[in-house]
Amino acid sequence: MNEVTVVRIYLTEGKHQLNDLMARLHDDYQVKGVTAFRGIAGFGQTGKMHSSTLLDVSLDLPIVLEFFDTPEKIRAIVQDLEDVIKPGHLVFWSAQTN
Repeated sequence: MNEVTVVRIYLTEGKHQLNDLMARLHDDYQVKGVTAFRGIAGFGQTGKMHSSTLLDVSLDLPIVLEFFDTPEKIRAIVQDLEDVIKPGHLVFWSAQTN
């Protein structure tokens, strides 16, 4: 088993951060296992609900960006992203891969 650190970043679709972050994670950091999840509903610190219905396709839905790599690499990435990601919108934890 190998120890990795998993990172989850909470974004809002309307802020247009996803493409920039995906490019950095792929081109600059070359991390493993990047996945973006588009939520069907959610609310953040403001409490304003963002949701999608069949009749209305919202462009302001929650997005979760998740990836993993070695703990050392993730520490450097998290420090680098501190200026880009709002406080409290990035979480990380240790995990094992086989």
